[in-house]
Amino acid sequence: MSALTVYKRELSSYFAQPTAYAVIVIFLLLSMGLTFSFGQFMRIGDASLEWSFFFWHPWIYMLLAPAVGMKLWSDEQRTGTIELLGTLPLSTWSAILGKYLAAASVWLVALALTFPIVLTVNHLGNPDNGAILSGYIGSFLVCCTFLAITMLVSACTRDQVVCLIVSVAACVTMVLCGYDDFTRELGKIASPAIVEGVVSIGVWDHFRSLNRGLLRLQDAVWFASFIFVSLLGTSAILSSKRS
Repeated sequence: MSALTVYKRELSSYFAQPTAYAVIVIFLLLSMGLTFSFGQFMRIGDASLEWSFFFWHPWIYMLLAPAVGMKLWSDEQRTGTIELLGTLPLSTWSAILGKYLAAASVWLVALALTFPIVLTVNHLGNPDNGAILSGYIGSFLVCCTFLAITMLVSACTRDQVVCLIVSVAACVTMVLCGYDDFTRELGKIASPAIVEGVVSIGVWDHFRSLNRGLLRLQDAVWFASFIFVSLLGTSAILSSKRS
């Protein structure tokens, strides 16, 4: 049994239930609605989609990404199938990667379905499609980071509601920690060293670079490190429970 087998099983389970469809529809409604309302896409003529479209993604992901990932291991523990997985010829990492990639694929589908906004901006103007592609990469990496955190939390509890609440709290923290208004207020009561430390765990600095079309190595390393550490922590927790 391989990671591919787990991936296929998990992906089919997402679309066999209304969860994936509901999350995708809500994401599309929120992302498009915010783009044309608060994002004022038509008024400001944001050809790069940086502020009118991509700006809202971390705010949406911090609530919706945990909704997709909360069942990854919580459900297995609640139903007792995690013990069954321990008897199968399946490594812990194969199960983790299969489940994680299936959840990430749901969000890849959701992002792909926002293609009308790209067609619209190309019809109305002459945008830098390379910068738009970079923005999509940054958006997907933020989502994958939040999914990895949710998977780690999911491995710690069998209660999906607890997993959802804790994961949302962690993701909200990562969004607020790098947000300018929040760090500005924090700077009034904390030292620059503390503010710098808080900003370092936020997603905005790395997301904004990609959103502007800047493909920096440090951004890729930051996202990859956060995801890997979360998956590594998941592996350690599951291995301790299987032993």
